Amino acid sequence: MDLLFDDAQLKRVWNQEAIPVILRRIGKGEKLRVRLPYGERNRKWLRNERRHRPEWIEELRCWDLPKAWLNDFVDRALVRYRSVYIIQPYREQEKCSPACLNATGHDCECSCMGENHGAGNDGSWFEVSETFATRWGGPELACRLLTAKSCASAGDHG
Repeated sequence: MDLLFDDAQLKRVWNQEAIPVILRRIGKGEKLRVRLPYGERNRKWLRNERRHRPEWIEELRCWDLPKAWLNDFVDRALVRYRSVYIIQPYREQEKCSPACLNATGHDCECSCMGENHGAGNDGSWFEVSETFATRWGGPELACRLLTAKSCASAGDHG
């Protein structure tokens, strides 16, 4: 489940040392940022016999990894650590209707629950039809905790 966090909560997740954390950043060429519980062989484990070597960023106390390593990292972290935090960009989509945006009076039955009622279209809304308009909010960060399923809960087939 994705959870929107404020800056203090994200900082706490990033700075805790028990569970691996991966930060997905937006932008061309941006690498993944990873924090792991301390281990002498973290570089070797992250590399996983690949040609490319993870880069340690001393001032941030984290590793830079290629974006293409995301799925492999998460899968292996779930096996090794049983859980992993993923901090990722998130943009909320708002939905409304031109009838609601341009309404007068107080009666609103739109999915916006009256938040945009009568506000008009300031140019940020894309009107798909006369019954549907949408817009995307600015980028925020969401955080989710993935945990490995135990073998017992998956069923023992032996």
